[in-house]
Amino acid sequence: MTLSTQLVPNNLPIAVGNLETYIQAAYQLPVLDKEEEQRLAIDYREHNNLDAARQLVLHNLRFVVQVARGYTGYGLPLGDLIQEGNIGLMKAVKRFKPDLKIRLVSYAVHWIRAEIHEYVLRNWRIVKVATTKAQRKLFFNLRSSKKRLGWLNQQEVENVAHDLGVKPAEVMEMESRLSGHDVGFDAPADDEDTQYVAPSAWLTQNHADDPAQMLESDDWGTHHSDILANALEGLDERSRDILQHRWLNEDKATLQTLADKYGVSAERIRQLEKNAMGKLREAMA
Repeated sequence: MTLSTQLVPNNLPIAVGNLETYIQAAYQLPVLDKEEEQRLAIDYREHNNLDAARQLVLHNLRFVVQVARGYTGYGLPLGDLIQEGNIGLMKAVKRFKPDLKIRLVSYAVHWIRAEIHEYVLRNWRIVKVATTKAQRKLFFNLRSSKKRLGWLNQQEVENVAHDLGVKPAEVMEMESRLSGHDVGFDAPADDEDTQYVAPSAWLTQNHADDPAQMLESDDWGTHHSDILANALEGLDERSRDILQHRWLNEDKATLQTLADKYGVSAERIRQLEKNAMGKLREAMA
């Protein structure tokens, strides 16, 4: 998360190199008064003045930081939360109507939270914990309730379900998801408190059992099979038949058997076989 000097007003030349400095810079930018905010909003909406939109974004960055800090309990980087919130702020500036006679931050906070919500739901767990609108509302409200109450009893479950308009079973299922823990692929070898066996411990040391190598091997084999099939199609019918009987059939034919079939010498069959094999090697190279 960085804020380059070119984004900062000329009267506040702050070089930003890390998150903490960025936050300090955001709070040093003064809050616009209502008249100036209205003027910039009208200038952007009526004349598409991007510099006016830039000023609106910059002078409201502190509010994004404030909102993002409320979501740090999900274990996600604050810088990423702020970045997503900034996207919401920019969307709000783009859609803001100055004739509404309200402050931009009152309008933008909903867009900021929406972007952060989406980010949390995409990244908080490998397995998605909420997919429908009702589940998303339940996810955030239930997590907030659990911070105050811990595990919910039956009455609290029913109260939450009633307040959010969902079934008690959905509340209990979501509570179970929130209380679970993601299992790391590699558990520390010297961690005596580890309560589970890491998935990596179940893999054998034999490289032949490496899923990545198995997939690569299968893909390589399929690739070669396709090339071989195409190369065989490029041979004349007699050469293809000779290779089929000499190499591909379970019961291999002798040179003499094929010589008798085509009315030529066994030496001629050997030459045809050699030439066909050469063409296949060239195609497989």
